[in-house]
Amino acid sequence: MIRIGKLIWSRFSHLLLRPKRLAIFEACLIGLVSGLAALLLAQGVGWLGGWRQQATHLIPAYVALPSIGALGGFLSGLIVERVAPAASGSGMSEVKAVLANVPMPLNLRIALVKLVSATLVLAAGMPLGREGPTVQIGAALASQLSRWFPTSPDHRRQILAAGAGAGLAAAFDAPIAGVLFVVEELLQDVSGITLGTAILASFIGSVVARISGSHNLDLDLHLVVSNTSFSAPEIPFYLLLGILAGLLGVLFNRSILSSLTLYRRFLNVSLSKRIGFAGLIAGIALATLPDIFRDNAGLKELLLTGNADWQLVAIVFCIQFFLIVVTYGSGAPGGLLIPSMVLGAALGYLVGVGEHQVLGLSLATTYARVGMAAFFCAVARTPITAVILVFEMTTDFNLVLPLMIVSVTSYLIAELLEEGSLYDRLLAFKGIHLKQETTARDPWTDLTARDVMQPKVETLSSRIPLEEALQAFSKSSHRTFPVVENGKLVGILTQKDIANFSARGLNSENLVSDLMTPDPVRIHPEDTLAYVLHLLDRHNLNSLPVVEGRRLVGIITRTDIIRVEAAYLNSESLPQPKVERARIIYQTRSPETGKGRILVPLSNPKTSLTLLKMAVAIARDRNYEIECLQVIVVPRHHVLAETPVKTAEGQKLLKQAIRLCQAWRVPIHTQILVAHDLSSAILETIQERHIDLVLMGWKGSTKTPGRVFSRVVDTMIRQAVCEVVLVKLTDRAIFQRWLVPMAGGPNAQQAVRLLPGLISLSQTAQVRLFHVYDASKERQGDDRGDFEPTEEVLKLAAEFLKPQVDASILTTSVCADSVSAAVLSYAKQDRSDVIVLGASREGLLQQMKQGNIPAVISRQSNCNVILVRAL
Repeated sequence: MIRIGKLIWSRFSHLLLRPKRLAIFEACLIGLVSGLAALLLAQGVGWLGGWRQQATHLIPAYVALPSIGALGGFLSGLIVERVAPAASGSGMSEVKAVLANVPMPLNLRIALVKLVSATLVLAAGMPLGREGPTVQIGAALASQLSRWFPTSPDHRRQILAAGAGAGLAAAFDAPIAGVLFVVEELLQDVSGITLGTAILASFIGSVVARISGSHNLDLDLHLVVSNTSFSAPEIPFYLLLGILAGLLGVLFNRSILSSLTLYRRFLNVSLSKRIGFAGLIAGIALATLPDIFRDNAGLKELLLTGNADWQLVAIVFCIQFFLIVVTYGSGAPGGLLIPSMVLGAALGYLVGVGEHQVLGLSLATTYARVGMAAFFCAVARTPITAVILVFEMTTDFNLVLPLMIVSVTSYLIAELLEEGSLYDRLLAFKGIHLKQETTARDPWTDLTARDVMQPKVETLSSRIPLEEALQAFSKSSHRTFPVVENGKLVGILTQKDIANFSARGLNSENLVSDLMTPDPVRIHPEDTLAYVLHLLDRHNLNSLPVVEGRRLVGIITRTDIIRVEAAYLNSESLPQPKVERARIIYQTRSPETGKGRILVPLSNPKTSLTLLKMAVAIARDRNYEIECLQVIVVPRHHVLAETPVKTAEGQKLLKQAIRLCQAWRVPIHTQILVAHDLSSAILETIQERHIDLVLMGWKGSTKTPGRVFSRVVDTMIRQAVCEVVLVKLTDRAIFQRWLVPMAGGPNAQQAVRLLPGLISLSQTAQVRLFHVYDASKERQGDDRGDFEPTEEVLKLAAEFLKPQVDASILTTSVCADSVSAAVLSYAKQDRSDVIVLGASREGLLQQMKQGNIPAVISRQSNCNVILVRAL
């Protein structure tokens, strides 16, 4: 029962922990928790702030407000200082740094400390915003969740960004703005998974804020005069507002940095004392202003109802500007976006008063709302977010054009004077330069498992006894063996499992399936190298199998990764993705039931049918699938996606291949590619479709200088990471009499292994295993017999073939000065139909250049010639 339970949990966890499904689950949870955290912050500030207001009716304001401000600031700073120093400040810049992979603390402790300390600061009357704390709280909660559900670094960044977006959306009750702020400022990533998680988390966070009624910037139309309008004569005033916002926004950013510097140099005391001092200054300032300014909501109401004199608004703008700078410089945990929007509203109100005096077209309250976006954009440098944020809060379409005008103008002016947002400059103040760190990416970090993995893997069958597995471990340097069944990964067996099998009550007669770990950790070819490293470290593994579906296509070890890193450190070339890969314009797929795949590039209709028959014969013998490929080559200066091509003839050829394979019940996949280069397209297909054998035709000779066979075939021989079979067909496609020159070595043996499948092309076949002794060495008495094939080679090959094929197997040895001349002479004498040659990757091409066996035979023979290059 325990084993069944573990298996069920393993299957469930694999199902749940798939990246997209896990992202959806986490986004929902993060949005809910972030919304609740924002609710707690808003309710706490509201309750304590109300108590502060009541205290002014019992105690004189000039005593109550400074005292409460100093006490709230001191307690807040004390908590931050003692428990989580990283919770000071806005928190927005810290979140941006973490998303840029800068190692900074972000966890549940920081979220809790930020919640309590920000509540104390804001309730004490300091003119900061709660959007910074909610963003850091949301990101910190997401970070903690990513520790409970460990995922890849890229996935963790996306979840952190979703938490930050949910926090901002909950603070402003603006889910779209929350998503855009993540994309535009924090993460700067528009991938599908990032947008999906950010949208979902921001939506849920905003819903929680709306249900609770905790949003403090809701610009309901009952607070303002509803007749907003926009006309062309107002454009100069909106441009003026944008210019002023850009100038004052830059001044605001510089003032914040100057305040931080002054506190560091001239008030070098504890954080609690600094924040307490800032609270005291804020309390004194509020005590001198009218009662309505003691609550930020009251100031907002004053600006948006249009009941304030412009002189009072100008005074409030200056005092509020000063208080924000003084308060934030102390390290108080609070945001800067809401205060900047309040400043923008005051600035817009002043410009609106001027416009109303000159033109009388719009109310000052309209400019106040537009000014919020202008100042926000000058501080955060996010024009799109600024427009959408204010639009979401007002839902007034008449404001869209003015918002766009002032936001773009403000952004351009601010960037002209000083590049980078306030958060970039705050990080630079701390010695963190994100632009340099994010652009100087190591090339090897962009590699995928496909680029690093080893395509050929030593495996074990689940049905063999443990005794055979022990022998496999003793003969191999590997400490881990994937366990496969019919080419599908079913488990993993490690050296540690083998060493401890007796302790588990097993013996050497048990099967591998009894000891292996079923459903092991695996990766896919498209997974990034960072994700591979994450899994290796998380599970303390030395290697990971690479699968496509459940089919094992390779393995990646720590040694492979070290090799790539060493190549990078030594300035060696790394495998890089091609600029423009071949484009698929037609494809069909069959069930992937085979143990391997044969790739058959088709181009010549006259020889395609014969090549397909040969491929089918090999596939039936080896239980392989067939991958038929046709490549349409277009000039390099043409864009593949925009080049029109004709596929009618290609589809007709591929449909014939499908009918042939269906008649023989062999799985077949087909595709037509458009590419700039034929050989590159074939190599890409070999890699992406995990091909085990390439079967392709060639003319037998080439007129191209410097080429052995042809440009494409030479490339396949040198670079293809699989077995290559070249076929030169004559007009007589007859396969009855086979001549197989034996040169020894694995390539000749590989050629012999192909024969059982190929011989099935003929009902009556004769195979002659042919060996030529070098007459010159015989005369000179050369004793280097270890390098020459012997009669034993012929005998072993014959013994292998006899039970495999229904054909007569003959062996012949001759002595001659020229091997190629002897093969050609005997082929003519024996009336051979096919000559099968085996050669290595290097040896085949080198022999061809020297005019030796393969070159002479392929050019001069009237037979069909098959060349086999083993991997």
